[in-house]
Amino acid sequence: MVLEGSVAIGCCPNTNGVTVGQRIEIDGTTVVDGTVVFTTNRSLTGTTGEGYESAEVAGDSGTFGGKVAAKLFEADTSLGRVYVDQNAVVVTKDGEWDAESVATVSHVIEDFFLFYPEA
Repeated sequence: MVLEGSVAIGCCPNTNGVTVGQRIEIDGTTVVDGTVVFTTNRSLTGTTGEGYESAEVAGDSGTFGGKVAAKLFEADTSLGRVYVDQNAVVVTKDGEWDAESVATVSHVIEDFFLFYPEA
């Protein structure tokens, strides 16, 4: 098991069917052209926002905002920028958003604090 701060990362596969962690709720979704703003019931950063343009840079940041951004870039390779500020996640890509793309990003955000999600 690798420990980073007080968060266990990459421990063990879920073999007993128990989900550990708490699902993040998406309180609102606003789509404007190539940008979607997801408002959540959890703070993902401190009072300073974080913006990223690639999974590599986001993953190297060592912050929760960077980690959620890295997961978003990995889930949808058409993303151009992810900005995380407290309980808001702003995601930009070229072109319009369709329902499937919004659902994919929503799912990544919702499951971010689940450490043993259901298989």
